[in-house]
Amino acid sequence: MTGPVLAVDQGTSGTKALVVCPERGVIGSGFAEVRPRHLPGGLVDVDPEELYTSVLDAGHRALAEAREPVVALGLANQGETVLAWNPDTGRPLTEALVWQDRRAESVCEELAPHADELRDLTGLPLDPYFAAPKMAWIRCHRTREGLVTTTDAWLVHRLTGALVTDAATAGRTQLLDLDRARWSPRALDLYGLADERLPTVVDNAERIGTTKEFGPEIPLTGLAVDQQAALIAQRVTAPGDAKCTYGTGAFLLAPTGDTPSRGDSGLVSCVAWRLAGHARYCLDGQVYTAASAVRWLTDLGVIRGAADLDAVGATVPDSGGVTFVPALAGLGAPWWRGDLRGSLTGLGLDTGAGHLVRALCEGIAAQVAELADAAGADLGAPLETLRVDGGLTRSALLLQTQADLLQRPVEVSALPDATALGVGALARLGADPALTLADAMPDRKPAAVYEPRITADQAAERRGAFRAEVTALLDRAPA
Repeated sequence: MTGPVLAVDQGTSGTKALVVCPERGVIGSGFAEVRPRHLPGGLVDVDPEELYTSVLDAGHRALAEAREPVVALGLANQGETVLAWNPDTGRPLTEALVWQDRRAESVCEELAPHADELRDLTGLPLDPYFAAPKMAWIRCHRTREGLVTTTDAWLVHRLTGALVTDAATAGRTQLLDLDRARWSPRALDLYGLADERLPTVVDNAERIGTTKEFGPEIPLTGLAVDQQAALIAQRVTAPGDAKCTYGTGAFLLAPTGDTPSRGDSGLVSCVAWRLAGHARYCLDGQVYTAASAVRWLTDLGVIRGAADLDAVGATVPDSGGVTFVPALAGLGAPWWRGDLRGSLTGLGLDTGAGHLVRALCEGIAAQVAELADAAGADLGAPLETLRVDGGLTRSALLLQTQADLLQRPVEVSALPDATALGVGALARLGADPALTLADAMPDRKPAAVYEPRITADQAAERRGAFRAEVTALLDRAPA
């Protein structure tokens, strides 16, 4: 089947939609903003109807710009954001708890004796970041009515009437048996969710149903969690390479092949994708605040936005001894301390905006470098290259800092919307099973390659300063 597809990436701060033609590339695009609420105590939620409206608005704008019919629809989602909803009406019963939300800490505390068992079963550590603790919290504190699922299942149901989730998204719940890529009765029982009506776990590329929400009937044929979709767009499919997406957070994924890796580096193991019933796996590490940390600096008036990073950072040669641990929503992998708050140290009367910008870039890059090292440790060999995408890759300062601290080349994607392009590739594959995954993937040529400009000793010194501040945070915080 040939023809354009509509690829929709429903993200934390907005929804991006592309109309992608296999011969001509992107021929239409649309964007609709989403505004999550950040509340005291690490609470982050969003109105589910705003998510659905953003999907429709972005999709309609992309189609209007393309002015061509599409043959299939692909939908990418946030991954660990959950809500309760009425399956008869499709209406939400609760707000959506965003992946950054920490209110399910109490659930994790109660399950602490089973943490090792859950990690062995599902590949994921016990942490409120994942979907299952939030689902259990909703059942304990909000409602026993309706269904409780990740947002993708609700969006798909609203679009098509089907009750499904893809294997990669299901792998972000801590309810999926990692080795079998199906729901784990034991994990469900531990979370008190054994009696729930759960979505059917489907492949990432198959015909799910049809929707008329964008006009003429369109088959939905591609589903994926956002980071795995970007992995496909970046053509990172074999062990040895990794990709990192710099969005609201920064997320590094490294393929492990047909077998999940259960290393002790602190990274999680999850489904990369499942096609024709066959699962492929990857390691995954998370930096909870990247663009959201830049937005925080913007809200303070230090910069006017992400576009200012390079210009303001260029006003000084270095961070001036300032170290920033941007754990503004906690520390993710490999520490898994979502309860921690960030730190900004080494300040003086001579500290200016440029020093803060450079310290922020170093803080983000240092965390990503820790994730890359952890992936290399689990894989048994250092990563060769890091391929990067996402909005913050427009900052040359951030990417040069990343190459410097990583001491590896950093290849910048020429594809500004990798997640949407990745789920678009899955939609093509689901619409035309005669294609291979490689056939469906977009062409990939880096827009730029950043090489390290500092020595390994200098990189080690800068990363050592960052690690020292992380250690200080860990030492001060209650266990």
